[in-house]
Amino acid sequence: MSLFQQLPKSVKKTIRYILQDVHSLEKLEWMEKTIHYYIQKRKKELKNDSFKQIRR
Repeated sequence: MSLFQQLPKSVKKTIRYILQDVHSLEKLEWMEKTIHYYIQKRKKELKNDSFKQIRR
């Protein structure tokens, strides 16, 4: 099974959308910034949660 097939369905749909339907650099850059923002936000949350568990 390829790595692509192992991704969640929503991620696969996003990738397909980017490859097939994004025709402007501005839109692609906006999507990149938005996705990056939420990934960084989640990483921070996970780090804080793991730090809290260590301190217990």
